[in-house]
Amino acid sequence: AKQAAAVSTQLIAAAQGAGSSNRNEASQTQLTNHCKLVAEQISNLVQAVRTSMHSPDSPSAQLGLINSSQALIPPAGKMVAAAKAAVPTVGDQASALQLGNFAKATAAALAELRAAAIKAQEVCGSLEIDSAIDIIKTLAKELVEAKREANQGQLFPLPGQTVETCSMELGATSKTVGSSMAQLLTAANQGNENYTGIAARDTANALLILTAAARGVAAFTKNPQTQEYIIVTALKVMDQSVALITEAKRIVQNPNTPNKQLRLAQAAKDVSQALNHMVNCLPGVIEYENAIKAIAQASLALQDDKFPYSSGQSYQQLQANLRTSAGALNVFSSEVVTSARGTPDQQASTTASFSENFKELLKCGLMLAGATKNRQNREDMLGHLRNTSVSSSKLLLAAKALSVDPNGPNVQNQLAAAARSVTDSINSLLNLCSTSGPGQKECDNALRNIEAAAPLLDNPNEPQNDQSYFDCLDTVIEKSMILGEAGSQITTTAKKGDYESFGLAVDSTSNAVCLLTEAAAQAAYLVGVGDQYSEAAIPGLVDQMQFARAQQAIISACESLSHPSSTQEQVLQAATVIAKHTGTLCNACKLASSRTSNPVAKKEFVQFAKQVAGATAELVKNIKILAGNVNDENRQACARATKPLIIAVEGLTTFASSPQFSSIPAKISSQARVAQEPIINAGKNVIKSSSSLLASAKNLVIDPNDVSMWQLLAQHTRSVTDSVRALVMAIRDKCPGQTECDAAIDTLNDTITQLDQGILAVVSHTLQPNASTSLQGFQEQMLQAVGDIKDNIQPLSSTAKEEAEKLAHQVTTVANLFPVLAGAAIGAASRTTSQQMQSSLLEETKTLAEACMQMMYAAKESGGNPKSQDAHAKVDEAAKLMSDAAEELTSLLEKAGAEAGLVTGIVEEFSKAQARIDQLPEGEMKTFADYQAEAFASCKSIAKLAQEIINKSNNNPKEIMTSSREMTVQYGKLVDSTQGALATIDSDEIAGRLQQTVHGLGDASIQLARDGAIVQSAPDDKVMKRSLMDQARIVTEKVGYVLAAIQAGAVGTQACNEAIANIKGIVGDLETSAMFVTAGALMTDGPKGTFTEHCHNIVETAKVLVEDTKRLVSSAGGTQEQLAQAARLAVKTIQMEAEHVKLGAMSLTTDDVEAQLLLLNAVRDVANCLGDLVNSTRIASGKSVSDPAMEKLKTSARAMVGQVSSLMKTVKNVEDEAARGVQSLEATIDNIESDLKEFNSDNPPQLTKTQSTPEALVQATKSITLASTKTVAAGNSCKQIDISAAANFSRKAVQDLLLICKGAAIHFGQNKEQVERVLNAGRECAIAYKTQLEFVHKIILKPTGDLKAKLPVFSREVAVSVNEIVKTAGELKELGGFVDMTDPQIRAEHELLAAAAAIEAAAKKLSELVIPRTSVDETLNFEEQILEAAKSIAGATKSLVQSARATQRELMNQGKLGNTSTLSEDSQWSEGLVSAAKLVATATSNLCDAANLVVKGNADEDKLIAAAKAVAAHTAQLLHAAQVKADPHSENNKRLQKAGGQVKKATEALVKAAERSLVDNPEVDPFGVNIREGGAPVGARQKFMAELEKQEEIARKRRELEALERQLKGLRTN
Repeated sequence: AKQAAAVSTQLIAAAQGAGSSNRNEASQTQLTNHCKLVAEQISNLVQAVRTSMHSPDSPSAQLGLINSSQALIPPAGKMVAAAKAAVPTVGDQASALQLGNFAKATAAALAELRAAAIKAQEVCGSLEIDSAIDIIKTLAKELVEAKREANQGQLFPLPGQTVETCSMELGATSKTVGSSMAQLLTAANQGNENYTGIAARDTANALLILTAAARGVAAFTKNPQTQEYIIVTALKVMDQSVALITEAKRIVQNPNTPNKQLRLAQAAKDVSQALNHMVNCLPGVIEYENAIKAIAQASLALQDDKFPYSSGQSYQQLQANLRTSAGALNVFSSEVVTSARGTPDQQASTTASFSENFKELLKCGLMLAGATKNRQNREDMLGHLRNTSVSSSKLLLAAKALSVDPNGPNVQNQLAAAARSVTDSINSLLNLCSTSGPGQKECDNALRNIEAAAPLLDNPNEPQNDQSYFDCLDTVIEKSMILGEAGSQITTTAKKGDYESFGLAVDSTSNAVCLLTEAAAQAAYLVGVGDQYSEAAIPGLVDQMQFARAQQAIISACESLSHPSSTQEQVLQAATVIAKHTGTLCNACKLASSRTSNPVAKKEFVQFAKQVAGATAELVKNIKILAGNVNDENRQACARATKPLIIAVEGLTTFASSPQFSSIPAKISSQARVAQEPIINAGKNVIKSSSSLLASAKNLVIDPNDVSMWQLLAQHTRSVTDSVRALVMAIRDKCPGQTECDAAIDTLNDTITQLDQGILAVVSHTLQPNASTSLQGFQEQMLQAVGDIKDNIQPLSSTAKEEAEKLAHQVTTVANLFPVLAGAAIGAASRTTSQQMQSSLLEETKTLAEACMQMMYAAKESGGNPKSQDAHAKVDEAAKLMSDAAEELTSLLEKAGAEAGLVTGIVEEFSKAQARIDQLPEGEMKTFADYQAEAFASCKSIAKLAQEIINKSNNNPKEIMTSSREMTVQYGKLVDSTQGALATIDSDEIAGRLQQTVHGLGDASIQLARDGAIVQSAPDDKVMKRSLMDQARIVTEKVGYVLAAIQAGAVGTQACNEAIANIKGIVGDLETSAMFVTAGALMTDGPKGTFTEHCHNIVETAKVLVEDTKRLVSSAGGTQEQLAQAARLAVKTIQMEAEHVKLGAMSLTTDDVEAQLLLLNAVRDVANCLGDLVNSTRIASGKSVSDPAMEKLKTSARAMVGQVSSLMKTVKNVEDEAARGVQSLEATIDNIESDLKEFNSDNPPQLTKTQSTPEALVQATKSITLASTKTVAAGNSCKQIDISAAANFSRKAVQDLLLICKGAAIHFGQNKEQVERVLNAGRECAIAYKTQLEFVHKIILKPTGDLKAKLPVFSREVAVSVNEIVKTAGELKELGGFVDMTDPQIRAEHELLAAAAAIEAAAKKLSELVIPRTSVDETLNFEEQILEAAKSIAGATKSLVQSARATQRELMNQGKLGNTSTLSEDSQWSEGLVSAAKLVATATSNLCDAANLVVKGNADEDKLIAAAKAVAAHTAQLLHAAQVKADPHSENNKRLQKAGGQVKKATEALVKAAERSLVDNPEVDPFGVNIREGGAPVGARQKFMAELEKQEEIARKRRELEALERQLKGLRTN
């Protein structure tokens, strides 16, 4: 806090010192204003620091320091921004440098102060409420002391106080207190202790200002009684505020307190009443209150059925009196509007006159009503008098609000609208009561309407509507044409005596003038705020004026609905207005809820939107009834329905009026007011001339033969035309930004001239070095200026196309940067030794200036007109050129500065991004998941760039700065994502942690960029390289912290992902169980129980699943915690359901396989639907109700409920065996429907390319054909077991077909048409099969012979669709050669290829064998022989099989194998060839295994001999099979015979080597029998292995016998 106060003070001093040399007066004025605000906060902060140091253990002192620190940060941040914006326009280099340096230091100190304040608040947050209570009690003591001083006559105002400032502060702060109280109530009701404490603190701070203002007002009051009353009411406000905050504290600590909302509301009501009493003590406000009370007292006469005596006046005289008093009241209503900004004496005078004139009007109206004989007319008169009373009271209330808080949002517009409402009510009254001549009444009404609109032009410092400047111009032109036509019609109809048309023309003139006046006032306001010396408005979270206008329109429409004389057309118009504005409010609430980081406000905006929407829906029902039958009963019902809506809208408007949501209004400068005058004067002339025209027209109606009056009418008509023309010309001439564009063009011309002179000096070698600063200093100035120019290109482009009122500010800001840039460029060139670099710097700067010149011309032409599309294209083109030029100049500067380690531009980019972290996101809001994905991508890029910098430091140091620059871009994207994430995170703790980690990553990245620049300038500095590596590691760690923080904010999304993964595991487990069921091996370790026992658990869990579905759907609009809880509960429930169903399936007998499959398939479908529902919920989370993701969520929820119902039905039908097949069939039909939806979706195929080949697609059609056969058989038998079996088989067949079909189409389709053809074939097949199942279902429900006879028709449809799939599958790989696996010859060729591949794999395994080096040399030689021989055999058998394949291919090509039938001779030959090849491959593989074992010492030579002989035998069999049909003279046959000879030769060599080994090593251990005895082996391979083992055993026994014979012979010899 000390550091922040110190550097802020230094910045203020630097700002004051730079004022004399600042060329931009507007920027200096803004900087000075911000400095004043900061200076006030600094004094408070210094005092808080002293108090905290004096009382370090005081919670109140610590909280005071935290609050003062937080109060300093916003204005100080604005001061820093204003200082940075003013630096380029400061002419004195020293002052500019000092201002820039202190601005950077202040920004850094504020960042540290913000982080420290957040941490301190987390520790002391729970003490906020107690501290607020203590502060308010202290304020009460101060007021007691002030009361004592007042009693002693010693109460004096404080230095600097005036009665006006104190009155304004008291009025404005009373609103602030009311808004903070509303925040307090909301937070307390929600149980949010943190924000309750913040609201209590804000309330205490507001009351602090209120106390000083109340004391000041009392000090300036001369009346002792009034003094005492002001102080006593202020004391009451303090007491009631303490009571309210105490009650809020009690409720937060005990959330279950009964009637908590009622108690809080009552406490808040007491505070509000005390505030009203205190505000009513203000000078001038008392008079307003007295006038309002007088009107209310006089209006009581409207409730009695008594009328004042008319003193014998005639009915006509009474009407004339009423017209006179009405005119006077209308005049004084305008004076009330004018005096609202005047002195208290003026307000007292006008309010008194207004109330007296109202009484007079009321008296005249009651006399006239008493003289009226018709009761209905009398009631209508009284109703209009009541409306006039209500509108008069509202006028005084609006004037009072403006008087109390002149700077309040929309108060001036509300006052003008209230005045127009008075005029409208007077006109309605006179229309009913007056009997003026034809046309006179319309003229009087028109004059009053125009008179009521005139005050809009008195002080146009607030927006009148949402129109842009060019919308205003279009409105003025349109209404001027209507006005001209109406003027002509007035003249024509007056001559003809057509008074009905005359009245319509007068009304048209009045409406046109009023709308034209409003448009002129809006245009004047935009001219004012568009001036470069005015301060533009700063938008807040909500547009409070929009809320106020919507409230006003809704209340007016509701009153129109309730009006006794409202017609059906008026009712429908009012309904349209209500629907429009309530929709606007709901959308504004939705936007505000998504943009605020305050969870309390977020929930409250949503709640208010629901209340408004609900009340509107109820009102619309009543409006429909009223529009259908307009009567008193329906009108009263409609009036009752308007009350909840009005209450909700008023509550919402009050809540939205909080200072934390408010925007900062524009401040119109004195120069801007001069610019407004032409439009204001022209508008007033239109009003004046139109009024004169209507007055003349009224006189003509009275006396049409008055020639002089006709002349006067013509004169006034010309005046109206001239004044309207002058208004149009004034609006066109005063278009905002045009003058500034011209000034900017002049500035740029001067800049380009200056640069041209610099270029000439470089060429002529006469450029003198500028010693005011160093080269690095000039480069930093250039980088700063170019960076500011780049930041303003997009805003300038936007304002040039759409926002005329902002054009002047943007144009001036950009133009003022170029003199600084040019001066710095010439200075840098003067300090640069390379002439080429000098020229490049100046040329690139000149290019940028020329591009900006083009931009200025385009901006001037476009002028902010949204309809000027041709000019928009020029603006976009100029913006592109300007951006490119700025990038090129930046690249040049970075290249030049990198050699000296200059990273100012990069550091500035990081700092700017850091300053944006806690700002609201721009553009349309997204969901947290979207922001999370964007942040993840940015973090990964930053980590990758950090590693790149390390790599470049060793390999290419010159490119380090390029990676640093790219890192600034990625960090900027991360900050943008963080802004959105902060706005959508519900947890304050996670939001704070994310903000801190992102800021910390920025700091680490800045240091990495600085270290990188040093390494780039000194690539051989090993110490800096080590430092760079350490800093890169820190950046990577910081990235991890950011990722962790973002991940913590997405607990719901993460839980959904985990849930989806768990559900997939459950589905996989169920599919595995189904496989065991099919194999008849579904077992359980525990007791099975009966199916009836498990049935209850299944049904009950299914009901819980339905509740989980509802919870998931609702959690999509809730918090991440709610989403996570819903996902976890759903997974837990489906796990339980799957276990219950498996136990139920196990409890059935193993003979009842179809029932078991039926149950498992049903629960698997439920699990799949739940996975889809969880995924849809994850995608829809946080999105609006109208988003397509929400519709998909609803569809998934409906599907989930349907599947659960199907499961429960399945369980019931399993108990009832008679319906089991039907249920299975229905489930299969539903499953095919779901598979078709997935098939038709845009989701990518689930199978890989190898899993979905065209061959696999053809294979899948076989299952369809078999399933169709089973289905037809089941349809004919109508047996439940057959139906269930067919249905279960069909489900799998169709599902596999669709999966493979989609994968084959996507992976193998050559073009879009072919893909569509394959997909259509698969779709048609599934639909045909589904139709067949539906027909079977129909047969089962009502089996008849006629229906069964039609089954083959459906079966043929399936067959046709299957043939189409086979055909399209063949087309998929025509270029690559489609393989028809149904052809035996093709299948044989594939088997031969597979055999060759198997032999090659065995040989490769053999070649990798390493001979152990532990045996003796003799053994080594034998083992090497064994390996070489085995390798030779493997190579020879591979050649043999390949030759066999070539022979088979040759015979196919020669047409000798033409018959593809599986029973033909050719097919049998192919099968024999394949069988022989397989045996060769198997024998070769066994030979390699035996060689491996022998070399490793794990087997003897007998096994090897047997394997070698088997290879030779099967080789002979293969040769024999190939020669049956082969041409003996063909090359392929010769190669085949040669390969066979090689195999025979290699095997003989191996056998001989093994036999020699046996002779050399006679000692052999006996072996037992190793194969199972009894039972023939199954399969060719098993048979072959058994034979091989027997041969091995025979060889062993024979060897043992020979050894015994030799031993016997030796014994006999001895």
